[in-house]
Amino acid sequence: MNSRDDLSCDVAIIGAGTAGLAAERAARREGARTLLIDDGFAGTLCATTGCMPSKLLIAAASACAGLEQARLMGIDIPSARVDGQRVMERLRAERDRFAAGVRKGLADLPDGTCIDSRARFAAPGRLELRDGRQVAARVVVIATGSAPVVPKPYRDLGPRVLTNDTVFELTDLPRSMAVIGAGPLGAELAQAFARLGVRVALFDKGDRLAKIRCDKVHKTFRDLYARDVALHLGCAPQPSAREDGIRLAWQGRCEDFDCVLVATGRAPALEGLNLAASGLRLDEKGVPRFDRDTLQCGDSAVFIAGDADADAPVLHEASLEGAIAGRNAARYPDVTPVERPPLFTLTFTDPPVAAIGAAPDDCALNGFADYADQGRARVEARAGGILRLGADEQGRLTGADLAVPGGDHLAHLLVAAVMNGNTARDMLDMPFYHPTLEEGLKPALRQLCKAASLDLSTSRDSGNPPGA
Repeated sequence: MNSRDDLSCDVAIIGAGTAGLAAERAARREGARTLLIDDGFAGTLCATTGCMPSKLLIAAASACAGLEQARLMGIDIPSARVDGQRVMERLRAERDRFAAGVRKGLADLPDGTCIDSRARFAAPGRLELRDGRQVAARVVVIATGSAPVVPKPYRDLGPRVLTNDTVFELTDLPRSMAVIGAGPLGAELAQAFARLGVRVALFDKGDRLAKIRCDKVHKTFRDLYARDVALHLGCAPQPSAREDGIRLAWQGRCEDFDCVLVATGRAPALEGLNLAASGLRLDEKGVPRFDRDTLQCGDSAVFIAGDADADAPVLHEASLEGAIAGRNAARYPDVTPVERPPLFTLTFTDPPVAAIGAAPDDCALNGFADYADQGRARVEARAGGILRLGADEQGRLTGADLAVPGGDHLAHLLVAAVMNGNTARDMLDMPFYHPTLEEGLKPALRQLCKAASLDLSTSRDSGNPPGA
């Protein structure tokens, strides 16, 4: 290849997902000449096979489940017939709109920024493209994302084994489905398919759903969740291919399913990068060692962000990491650490599950609120669930775990309280409109105030009105 065809830049970003796009923007804002290298520019994981298509399926399932709520309220609705083809057609149409929006944004980048190719390290600071050209980069950002992990027993069973990369391509809903892996993705999709009329069984070798940390929250959530999905926790079924499906055998039982959705996690997509030539130190899983506050790999001119670093695989973290990595890459060697926000995860089951900040065992004080008889939840025919609030000895909120109606919105209120250093008394001084799901926080807040000896005699908390 003629050297005149080679490329050079200040910052080369490998991967055009959420983290890569954020890194490119941040580096360019700092005045760096950037190259964004991606194989195909298909769109972000969130738009194509993650957040958005899964929520489209969940939205359809919620609409179907809402019919039963309406019947409880005295609204006579005939039995619903779910048209699986139309459900999946709408899902893909809307998903494709989101993905197209991401690709449209690429057109606004300066000419020559986007390089459609795979890239691998040829040496520290030098990348090789698929066509043989080389890129001389002062700094490199690795933002290659992640790929589904498929356990060995499922790898050779054919197209009836699905992952989140393929499940949304189904043209119709299956009659039955086994889901392997009860983490957030597995829990979300298992419940959604079940509520759309698919016979679903969820398996996990562990004993937890959706990575719930609090024992009390998990027990309550498990009982609610089991109304929709057959649960088989603490077991690892053995699969075998059948002519018209896949058979799973476990603990002396066996059952046949039309398909199996493997949701056992995702691993950093680092294969093919030739990291051996990068000069980076790798951990035992082959991931570059890095500082999570700067995203720098050791003291090198390489940064890593998003799912590629296997640290915090959620979109807002990937976007933040990309921005930190891109800014520091442009300023290298002047690297500045950034204080990261507290843990904040959401699982879009019904009820939603959230984890914020410190886990129960890491909190000096813990208070609980039961939503089984919460006023607004009863009004909406969705009472059930429990939340935990954690605080330090002075009553400052430090963490939360919840599985309650409206938990996806309550969680945003709570993460703000944790970040602002609010005490339980500060929260009780807020006005709580009646009747709302937010009122359900009060019992837990009062427990924390009592445990921290916070005086409530002059607070604005005047107790619970009827139906709170």
